[in-house]
Amino acid sequence: MRKVAQSMVANARSRNAPASGDALDATRALLRRFRSQRPLRGGSLLLTIFGDAIAPRGGVATLGSLIRLAAPFGLTERLVRTSMARLAQDGWLGARRDGRLSEYGLTPSGAQRFAEATHRIYSQGPASWDGNWTMLIASATSGERRERLREELRWRGFGEITAGVYAHPACSIEQARQWLQEIQGARAGVLLRSSTGELTADRELVAAGWDLQELTRRYRRFLDAFRAVESAIASPAAGAAALDPESSFIVRTLLIHEYRKIHLQDPLLPPALLPEGWVGAAAYDLCRGLYARVFDGAEEYLSSTASTLDHPLPPADAAAYERFGGIRRANQLQAERSQ
Repeated sequence: MRKVAQSMVANARSRNAPASGDALDATRALLRRFRSQRPLRGGSLLLTIFGDAIAPRGGVATLGSLIRLAAPFGLTERLVRTSMARLAQDGWLGARRDGRLSEYGLTPSGAQRFAEATHRIYSQGPASWDGNWTMLIASATSGERRERLREELRWRGFGEITAGVYAHPACSIEQARQWLQEIQGARAGVLLRSSTGELTADRELVAAGWDLQELTRRYRRFLDAFRAVESAIASPAAGAAALDPESSFIVRTLLIHEYRKIHLQDPLLPPALLPEGWVGAAAYDLCRGLYARVFDGAEEYLSSTASTLDHPLPPADAAAYERFGGIRRANQLQAERSQ
């Protein structure tokens, strides 16, 4: 950790950036928090790096690049190699070799799964609701198949109201039917569109199908972890130059890594079904603002650190700049609020 901290300070000075001690201290705290986790799940962090940083820049990077990108987080070269091999075995990535060198790129199925996750991670959720539910009465299944169906439906925002009965407030029957076709081993069930006719009953469905208390607890821990670095970077005396490019990449990666683990479990219910002052909205606002502030610095670090076997990484695609409603727009809102 000491070497990482010294490296961040040295990089900041070498680039003549007016580094903020508070911002660097907060970044070091985030690193300590991540590296204290046991077990240290290298594959999960590498998925974050690939999805957030590599996918929008061509979706291909050398193994050496990934080893360098993962090093500040405490991932050893051996752990990166092992984790990348497992991700390839699981169908997320494919490998290409050139002599002793190799690079990894998204497989077609991996790219589709990343696209689905990306849409959820960087989206806020529905702003309104028509009062209707899409209900699924699943065909009888047992054991592993039933659990897989439950997990896949939960990931897509369904809540299990009672055994084998699922509800979703936002998707159409056509969308639900398509999802069922994509879930391996899922049997056909009965899909229907219905309404309770009263908000009290709707909220009872929410209480039965989703654990919002646990989600609230996790979102609050996320806010507690990242508020310090957000405040340090947002201070007028520090600004965007509070962090050097490497530190910007560290903050951006840990921000999305921790946020996605919570947000992908969030059913993204419409406001009418959520408690007043829903903490998930505050988490989204923090993530949007902090992500926008460190985005350019992180991109600079990626350009200097990662490449493919044949050429440097291409610039981030246009879709990356539309995350969280638009990177430029988020920075503009931050500037307006600080005036």
